[in-house]
Amino acid sequence: MAKSIKNTAGAQGASSAPSGSSSAAGALFNRLEAFAASDGRMSLLVVALGFLAGTLIVLAVGRNPANMFAALLQAMSGWDLTRGVFNVRYVGEWLAISTPLILTGLSMGFAARAGLFNIGAEGQYIVGLTVAQFAALFLPQIPVLHAVLCVLLAALGGAAWGGLVGWLKARFNASEVVATIMLNYIAFFLSRWATMRIPGANTFRTPNLPQSAQLDAGFLQRLTNGSNLNYGFFIAVACVVAYWWIMERTRLGFALRATGMNKDAAQASGINAKRSAVTSMAIAGAFAGLAGAVVALGSFNHGRVLAGQDNYGFTGIAVALVGNSTGLGVGLSGLLFGLLASGQPLMQSRGIPKEITLIISGLVVVFVSLRAGLRVILAWKRREQLVARAAAAAEAPGGAAANPGGAPASPGGGSAAAGEE
Repeated sequence: MAKSIKNTAGAQGASSAPSGSSSAAGALFNRLEAFAASDGRMSLLVVALGFLAGTLIVLAVGRNPANMFAALLQAMSGWDLTRGVFNVRYVGEWLAISTPLILTGLSMGFAARAGLFNIGAEGQYIVGLTVAQFAALFLPQIPVLHAVLCVLLAALGGAAWGGLVGWLKARFNASEVVATIMLNYIAFFLSRWATMRIPGANTFRTPNLPQSAQLDAGFLQRLTNGSNLNYGFFIAVACVVAYWWIMERTRLGFALRATGMNKDAAQASGINAKRSAVTSMAIAGAFAGLAGAVVALGSFNHGRVLAGQDNYGFTGIAVALVGNSTGLGVGLSGLLFGLLASGQPLMQSRGIPKEITLIISGLVVVFVSLRAGLRVILAWKRREQLVARAAAAAEAPGGAAANPGGAPASPGGGSAAAGEE
């Protein structure tokens, strides 16, 4: 018996080191799995990786990365630390550039929460911009009311353009990806054709828009030293709040989220999945249409005949991905991408190629895509661990399932230890 106890103790001691290292590896895996499960932490990580890659690229081209961060800090805060000068205009320009990015990000994110991939925010943006310009030029020039009607009609135009995609999806099961891509081009060329037929328009602009239709905010311009910041920023903030309220606090939002998670289960639970597709795309189009109105009425004093796509809608896809398609996340992500865009001239003035910001933006999107791959790998690893544990339990002497209480039973009915005694 003493010899048996000695052998058992020796076996336990021999296996203690591998068991300890295995438990440490398991704890590390659990922490990594918990980290990857958090969308917020993963977004912060991919942004940090994007800036790290940008820093390495700046070093590779023989420039000082400190100049890049100084330019971004100046764009965000107005402070030029190298000269000790403050100009709040940079802050206003940052917020103005971020406004349409936030709105198109909300457009992409809203459809994504309902299980749809809205690549058509650019087309919906163009429709909103065009409708806003026509409304500004042809509606009665009543102060305040004129601008409000222009914005509302732009939102309705974007909603109709997006809702058309939702209807095609619901009625004919047409791919929203293909439909939105094609409608982007239709919106662009239709806008050019219609705008050039406005009396007094030429191949690149229309007559000046009346002041009653513009979104200029005198107090914001005085506050930000003459920047282009306008009432559109408050529209974007209101849309972020509305996005959160609809998705998280209403029955409509619950139905849309349920459809996005599992269309068949939602349909079986009594949710009309076809109606959800039309509704989600219409609301997504309204957000993009508002972005078009903000740009048309807040950044220019004349209507534009578009020579090319502005790409706000396509950038909005990246904004939504980084923001995890949540209201607050998209708002913060839009500010990040707006910061990168507004910091380009300041970076050039410090000898940093402006293309660095485009590289950072692209790498952030790439890292966001890799996030899904990391989760797939972790899920596969977890399944492998469960299978290995099940196999080890099945191959154990006596079988774990045969005696869940602990020691294997002896033929005589007692435990093996008792029989040995």
